[in-house]
Amino acid sequence: MSKALILLNMGGPNSLDEVEVFLKNMFNDKNIITVKSDLLRSFISFMIVNSRKKVARSNYAKIGGKSPIIGYTKQLIEKLQLELKDTYVTYAMRYTSPFAKDVVAKLKEKGITEVTLFPLYPQYSTTTTKSSLEDFEEALESLHVKTLHVDKFYENGLYNELLIDKIKEQLKTKNSKEFELIFSAHSLPQSIVDKGDTYQKEILLHVELLKDILKEKNIIFKDIHVAYQSKLGPVKWLEPSLEDKLKSLTCKKVIISPISFTIDNSETEFELSIEYKEVADELGFKEYLVAKCPNDSKKFVKFISQIVTDISAKV
Repeated sequence: MSKALILLNMGGPNSLDEVEVFLKNMFNDKNIITVKSDLLRSFISFMIVNSRKKVARSNYAKIGGKSPIIGYTKQLIEKLQLELKDTYVTYAMRYTSPFAKDVVAKLKEKGITEVTLFPLYPQYSTTTTKSSLEDFEEALESLHVKTLHVDKFYENGLYNELLIDKIKEQLKTKNSKEFELIFSAHSLPQSIVDKGDTYQKEILLHVELLKDILKEKNIIFKDIHVAYQSKLGPVKWLEPSLEDKLKSLTCKKVIISPISFTIDNSETEFELSIEYKEVADELGFKEYLVAKCPNDSKKFVKFISQIVTDISAKV
């Protein structure tokens, strides 16, 4: 087995004790806190972590004491390994273990000569895709292997069919015409987008593609919206926020589709499913549904396998 597939993601705490480590690593990332001075970044990180760690620990405690991203990712790896029998399949997280350097050590042991890096982010962003690829490629410098990678996949038809499936799973037999649909994306500081990050542009293009598929399938909603979640700090972030969007709706039935996530995590299982549900309840919503992420579903396994096989065949 000379080939390897490495799934890349931001990661999440494996326990409540790891919450502070997760936050420290994330806010010391130069792609997240984009100031030029390492000293200033370290200070900003220290202030953010100190202000957030207690609340973050409490939030993770409400969803089992760890991030759900870990379990879903392991299940996805197991299914991909069965599908890609001639490829060693594993994963690396950006801010929690297993880290890139530890995974590269395993690749050395196994004599891997070709590595495909697959960041699990549908849309490209410097804060996610670029950060994860840079991190792993730096760790790979000591290992002379052929390296292939995926930048984005929001335009892929099979992937988008899967997202529509997840929306339909939540609706079940309910009438879509009675619901508003909100595609919720993780927010970014406006300053990062102003510097040329293509994330927001790709989110909006992605929504248009999904609208076309819904129309083809005759799945009609009262209206379809885009909103942004997970804002942090006093700087200007992408708008509208999900809370503001919920406040603006007169129709009190809504389904949320987390368009920027492929694996359920604290942003979906706590923020969307618990925190924003409380907001919706206070606003008098009769129904508030959240679509699941692709996680380890059969179609997601098939999609990843197909992409990896196609990339490898082209080189």
